[in-house]
Amino acid sequence: MLLLGHILAGGWAMGAAVLSASGGQLVQLMENKAVSAFFQVRGPILPPENIVILAIDDQSISVPAQYYETNPKQYAYLETLKSFPYKRAAYAQVITKLIKAGVRSVAVDVVFGTPSSYGATDDRQLQAVLQKYGSKVTLAALYENSQTHQGSFMQRIDPQQMFRTGSVSIGSVNFPLEADGKIHRLASEFSKLLPEDNLLEKLPSFDEAAIRAAQVNYPRPKGDRINFWGPAGTFEQIPFWHVLDPENWNTYLEQGKVFKDKIVLIGATDKLHNDYYPVAASNSAKLMSGVEIHANAIATLMSGKAIAPGIKSPPLRGLFVLVIVGTTALMISRRKRSINRFLYSLALSGTWVGISYGLFVHGQLIFPTTVPMIAIAMIGFSYLGTSLVRESIKKGQLVDIFQKYKTSAIVQEIISQQDDLQDLIQQRDLALSGKVLARRYRIVKVLGSGGFSETYIAEDTQRPGNPRCVVKQLKPANTKPEALQLARRLFNSEAQTLEKLGTHAQIPQLLAYFEEDEEFYLVQEQIIGHPLNQELPAGRAIEEIAVIKIVRDLLQTLTFVHKNNVIHRDIKPSNIMRRHSDGKLILIDFGAVKEVSTRQLDHQEQSPFTIGIGTQGYAPSEQCFGRPHYSSDIYAVGMVGIKALTGIAPRELPRDADGEIKWSDAYGGKLRTQVSHSFAKILSKMVLDDFKQRYQSASEALEDLKAFDDVVNFQSIYPMLQNDSLMNTLDDLGTPTKSSSEASSETT
Repeated sequence: MLLLGHILAGGWAMGAAVLSASGGQLVQLMENKAVSAFFQVRGPILPPENIVILAIDDQSISVPAQYYETNPKQYAYLETLKSFPYKRAAYAQVITKLIKAGVRSVAVDVVFGTPSSYGATDDRQLQAVLQKYGSKVTLAALYENSQTHQGSFMQRIDPQQMFRTGSVSIGSVNFPLEADGKIHRLASEFSKLLPEDNLLEKLPSFDEAAIRAAQVNYPRPKGDRINFWGPAGTFEQIPFWHVLDPENWNTYLEQGKVFKDKIVLIGATDKLHNDYYPVAASNSAKLMSGVEIHANAIATLMSGKAIAPGIKSPPLRGLFVLVIVGTTALMISRRKRSINRFLYSLALSGTWVGISYGLFVHGQLIFPTTVPMIAIAMIGFSYLGTSLVRESIKKGQLVDIFQKYKTSAIVQEIISQQDDLQDLIQQRDLALSGKVLARRYRIVKVLGSGGFSETYIAEDTQRPGNPRCVVKQLKPANTKPEALQLARRLFNSEAQTLEKLGTHAQIPQLLAYFEEDEEFYLVQEQIIGHPLNQELPAGRAIEEIAVIKIVRDLLQTLTFVHKNNVIHRDIKPSNIMRRHSDGKLILIDFGAVKEVSTRQLDHQEQSPFTIGIGTQGYAPSEQCFGRPHYSSDIYAVGMVGIKALTGIAPRELPRDADGEIKWSDAYGGKLRTQVSHSFAKILSKMVLDDFKQRYQSASEALEDLKAFDDVVNFQSIYPMLQNDSLMNTLDDLGTPTKSSSEASSETT
């Protein structure tokens, strides 16, 4: 198996190398995701101060229109902004003010490809400004796909001919999208994707044109990727309309001094234009406006920090990955234990990611990251997997040995402590069939097993007809003499309790108890029936009258149990049997009982043997803290009733701020109208969080249930009576109930 681990490690190294050299879509997707993660881990950095965004934001669209509408005379300077799209005269005014303020250049990320909707005069105003200041202005052109009956083709929307005057520079605003659907590369890379037979003259990118218009010399980019300064909002943005507003222009804009010697980008950031795109520096949910992407691209070019691949040649890239992964595989293989190999592989994988991140942030270089990372981790996983397979084979061989010696006490002890050897227990169960205990009880089958006990169905060979009974075997966890003595005392105490309780018609009768080979056995009457939880499936409620009968039946049994100074502590549907012969409810599994005295109830100090026993949802808080009361059993019966009425497991029921169960709010509060108020009040009192506020005895709760005796007895006499009649009877008691059709709609 170790050899197989080495082979798999070599396979991962070769596979990673081939995959990296191929440069396929999957590899690009994974590596681009790594780049995005690097940007997000690095976080935003302070952007260059010589680039400013003049944003056509939601405020610039709505506020000028509102001002102008309220007082056209006072706000006459906002006339060009009174509606959107703006008049082109507005752009002319802004360009004029910016250039007079001393900007290096103005780049307008707006395509003026069609005549102005405000008429030719509006276009001529912009034309005049471009003729005067065109050398410092860059306009946008846009490539877009067009669909015709002949198919799709790429066309370019240029500014109108009248705007291509003087020395106005024009650049394309398109960015290529990568395999992950995000923008990573500079706009200059988009033109390389255009078909060679495209007849249009290829334009420089909008970003290159803006820098040239600003007459800024910048180094030749070493890479083709944008070095984003941060997520959306990293660059300073000034609302477009503030330039035309005298108050803003003269105050915080300092009459345009804030724009001096800067490149100003004008573009839309409003939600209406939806000019937003996923970029490498943000997660997919946070988009960046097109004008801010251009700001990042211009800053990347001017700073000479374009991101480049560390190894451009695909074959060399594959060889590099082979060396990296192969070296780590050799280092991992020298570890002795498989778990150490796995952990070491994770450490090496993380180390390579850290190195790659450092090269990215400080050197603006992208080296293969995700493919080597996964390959290194999978090498460790392969060693771990082959080791587990080897252990599984050894365990299988051990199982074969155990099967040969399964009757050995030592073997049985080993099996009981190993979950993955539990299949041998089935073999042992078959071996137990026919075994005779105390020379009398012949085991027929194993019912189940718990932590320190097993339960069997057995035949009593010393009674006529060999009637069946239930035998519960108790196994002490410790076989030391003092531990056995304690277990014997507790066993005798439980047997005495069951002897007293078994005289009740709805509690299994204790037939015998004995000790054999330092193991203890209880023999009880077998109840032919089914557990109550089969009648209470999840999500299905039953009729109120049936629930009343269940609660009443259980309380009657509890009255007897409590009179014998016993608290059951584990009442739940699976510990309640419906006897088939008479339909009565039988309370079973008294293994968690606690005998109490009046003095104990008066002095509830925590004792060494008082521990929290019970089932979540059915056990109240005081019982969980090891201090049960008689009302703790009443709480459990109430929860059984609520489970039956709602079909919701008790642990899933909501509680209010005081810790009280809000069971009547189930199904949007419908239960308030479908369960009689009197019965709901009884159940709610049974399950109050404070045990002192509950019914203090089962007989006290039964007394309140007497109001329903006539209804219950009436249905018992006339079981085929329609539910409408029952509803009328309950209404006579002043307690609304639900009809059969309503109940069906709840449970379907």
